[in-house]
Amino acid sequence: MQIIDLHCDALLKLYESKGKLKFKDSLELDTNFERLQKGQVKVQAFAIFVYPEMKSEQKFQCALDQIHYFYTDVLGNNPNMKQIKEWTDFDELKEGEIGAMLTLEGVDAIGNDLQKLSILYQLGVRSIGLTWNNANLAADGVGEERGGGLTAFGREIVEFNNRHKLLTDVSHLSEKAFWDVMEESYYPIASHSNAQVICNHRRNLSDEQALALFEKDAQIHMVYSTRFVTPEGDVTISDLIKHIDHFCSLGGVKHIGLGSDFDGIDAKIIGLEDASKQQNLLDELLKYYNEDEVKGFAYQNFLDHRPK
Repeated sequence: MQIIDLHCDALLKLYESKGKLKFKDSLELDTNFERLQKGQVKVQAFAIFVYPEMKSEQKFQCALDQIHYFYTDVLGNNPNMKQIKEWTDFDELKEGEIGAMLTLEGVDAIGNDLQKLSILYQLGVRSIGLTWNNANLAADGVGEERGGGLTAFGREIVEFNNRHKLLTDVSHLSEKAFWDVMEESYYPIASHSNAQVICNHRRNLSDEQALALFEKDAQIHMVYSTRFVTPEGDVTISDLIKHIDHFCSLGGVKHIGLGSDFDGIDAKIIGLEDASKQQNLLDELLKYYNEDEVKGFAYQNFLDHRPK
């Protein structure tokens, strides 16, 4: 069963290695090409992430450098990796091909310059999270004690996303910023978040937030970071499924997807250590859900709710 995974940090690892790692088969990459093939991942989203503490004048170049590795290594050295730039491109992938879509995890790289966002859009970014955990010029993240919402500039970014049919990712936003986005975004999504009632972590979503996303026909993609699955002990696939069960109990069976966060997490779920193990999750889900529902979680829900 094919999979669409909405979040990984492989580009950051490629950037930090300065080209020493190879996307095709470097074992340091949870989401290398060979592992994606083995896990039957049909589309992988690749996040661009810039550390908040980096000097402001270096941030945009850091984003461009990650895109450089996306084009020269991920795509350039692996002919079966095909870039997703239009929402219809998902339907054009042939047997053996894997789609690759750029996303932006926090807009720190653009400062206060929408022209830089336009450049990233032209290079292929199709989903934009306004913040990581920190505050920036667009909004407050979940780690900012102030807990503010969108700034005027943040609202401009959401308008840009709406105009260009880009996803606005709420996964790292403060609660106030989340609700501001829900008011203004045509295409909100949570690319890698779980259920707060199951694991009370600031990065997870409350039932109220989940219901708001479902009512807006938006998706929540499950994240495999153990900290967001269960507070302590070894973490199993069954622990992750509890989050899916909960969202389904709220009426979200058609609004659940996958966003592993591979290459951005150190502690792994047992049986979900890298992209090659993705089918283990689906096999376990098939014990509790029918095939159409599991296909929905794996890929179809996203395809049904992508921007039109």
